[in-house]
Amino acid sequence: MIMFKLKHVLSLITLLVLSTILAACGGDEGGSADGGEGSSGETYDWRFVTEEVDGQVQYEYAEEFAKRMNEKSDGAVNIDVYEFGGLGSETDQVEQLQNGAVELAVMSPGFTGNMVKEGQIFALHFLFPDSVEKTQEILNDSEALNTDLRERYEEFSISPLSYWTEGAMQWTSSGTALEEPADFQNFKMRTQTSPLILESYRAYDAEPTPMSWSELYTALDRGTVEGQENPIFFIGDASFYEVQDYMTVSNHNNYVAMTTVNTEWYEGLNDEMKTMVDETVQEMQQWVFDEQKAQNEEWLETIRNDEENPTEIVELTEEQRQMFKDKAMPVRDFYRENVSTVDGEILDKLQEEISAATE
Repeated sequence: MIMFKLKHVLSLITLLVLSTILAACGGDEGGSADGGEGSSGETYDWRFVTEEVDGQVQYEYAEEFAKRMNEKSDGAVNIDVYEFGGLGSETDQVEQLQNGAVELAVMSPGFTGNMVKEGQIFALHFLFPDSVEKTQEILNDSEALNTDLRERYEEFSISPLSYWTEGAMQWTSSGTALEEPADFQNFKMRTQTSPLILESYRAYDAEPTPMSWSELYTALDRGTVEGQENPIFFIGDASFYEVQDYMTVSNHNNYVAMTTVNTEWYEGLNDEMKTMVDETVQEMQQWVFDEQKAQNEEWLETIRNDEENPTEIVELTEEQRQMFKDKAMPVRDFYRENVSTVDGEILDKLQEEISAATE
């Protein structure tokens, strides 16, 4: 605990230094912090924060993004990539992007749900197709997300440039396998902070507990919480499965990440640099899909074959999944009536797009 607090203090000191540097550059329209005028010999120094650590999908994405931007600009663009914890918690990173202390971030809508109400749409279980490939196509092409939802985020100085899946979500648990809604009764389930995620688990009669993932391993080990949800690669790489008895392959949702930028910084880029950023974002959509697929498949085999930390893998039948779907459906009405600020219009539009894509 002392080490964690010390790390957090050091992170805050780093943030203050970065903020001071950024403030010093803020009045210079041609400075490296805001993209400048693209004059010959000019360099650009940007910061890119993620919610994961070295080796995990988000961090690898940011590293590849930085590499491509550096190559395309002939070395003019230099992006420092920060793994989770380098500049604070998930909530800290949202604030840093908003105030311009960092220029780019990979973030999860689940940690912005209290601010951008419509972003909680990704917490709805069984909304997207069972196919991860088809889900990614919808994330790429959806007007509801890439235009309508983006506008809601930009009200808070955050511009999502793309949405992408890190893979289907699965449950892990101790004590009992999660095979039907009754298994969730009074079950202490770790969640992100999105109010709709909390409601999604209350629909199963669980006891949802918001918590940063940095605290989760210890909480699972000590029984503070009994289970959690994540894509398989994250369950494996974060070693959650080592302190859990079961992993239920439920595919109840997709873990959706967003490539985001500070809106004012992005709009201040010259046309050439903005085009380079946009093109790289689009190129990365296929790259990150392949990356998450490889990591999820590799970690499934690792977990399955780990005899030192045996984890029973339970695959839900369609009948079992239907029981969860039946419980989850009313949460969509809760979203429309209690969460959405536009009477569910974005959800309705997205559902139409999903139906068209899966016909």
